[in-house]
Amino acid sequence: MSGNRINTRYIKVDQAHPEADAIAEAGLILRGGGLVAFPTETVYGLGADATNGLAVARIFEAKGRPPDNPIIVHVAFRSQLNALAASISAAAEILMDAFWPGPLTIILPAGTGVPEAVTAGLTTVAVRMPDHPVALALIKAAGVPVAAPSANLSGKPSPTRAEHVVQDLDGRIDAILDGGPAGVGVESTVLDLTSQVPIILRPGGITPEELRACLGRVEVDRDAISGYCDGESPRSPGMKYTHYAPRAPLLLVTGSQPAVASKILEMARVEAGGGRRAGILTYSDSSDYSTVGEVVVAGRRDKPETVAAGLYSALRRFNEMGVDIIFAEGLEEKGVGLAVMNRLKKAAGGRIIKV
Repeated sequence: MSGNRINTRYIKVDQAHPEADAIAEAGLILRGGGLVAFPTETVYGLGADATNGLAVARIFEAKGRPPDNPIIVHVAFRSQLNALAASISAAAEILMDAFWPGPLTIILPAGTGVPEAVTAGLTTVAVRMPDHPVALALIKAAGVPVAAPSANLSGKPSPTRAEHVVQDLDGRIDAILDGGPAGVGVESTVLDLTSQVPIILRPGGITPEELRACLGRVEVDRDAISGYCDGESPRSPGMKYTHYAPRAPLLLVTGSQPAVASKILEMARVEAGGGRRAGILTYSDSSDYSTVGEVVVAGRRDKPETVAAGLYSALRRFNEMGVDIIFAEGLEEKGVGLAVMNRLKKAAGGRIIKV
């Protein structure tokens, strides 16, 4: 990022009925090559005109994003796919009927007019239609598809509120549309439809079970389960690099709940004995860790969708607490729990303890 600080406009909008003047202003910024952060049903996105390679390049600069990490393109109408995809399969049509607008990104063969900055040099393009009134109104006002990764500094926890965007990107982007908190809380599911068998490259708000109910056989990429891509070029946004990480190192502890609790209590006591403050990411039905560290409850273990909604705010809360190390309890990797564990594994950067 250059040393020149931008005067970032902060625009408050009604989530259910976004004001036309505010949306028009933000759309004008996008059409002029600017960057606008906006809410979706998953997290806040950082938008640029997807047809303008120079504008998309500004996203990478503002976020400090690696250039080989492709960006999802957001549309408000299916007709916008005509300028993005070389072809649209029957499976894609089935999924769009079932899940759009919604937290599902599909990977299609890229059209010739898609800037390389969007695809990161791949022959495919990732597209979705967000299920949020502000996001849809903004795309319509801009009159172009909008390329938008999460609106955070690269590698940090994704933003689910406008204040999170301010913390990371104030002075780096042109405007922030504050439409209230995001709902799902983790990014969209990314499904590759260019392979012989549809494959989930990133778990998200649409579960493998829901996709299989529509398409039959759907596989989950091994890197999506492990939380890390060991290939040279990621095939989907958010695959290759450490992501979602708070400032303090995070250790993910997996296994039976009693064994996990015992291990975290043991490790937190050791940290306290050494004068270090431990943060503990836990759930409403877990053990009491209050005597050994700073506790943040992300949601309910039996309702992983509540954990997804609270996960990134919880990780940012540890930044505010200034803890030295974080211990996080694992979840069952089923349904939305698969997406939560994918994010926790990435936040841990390989620091996983199985008990």
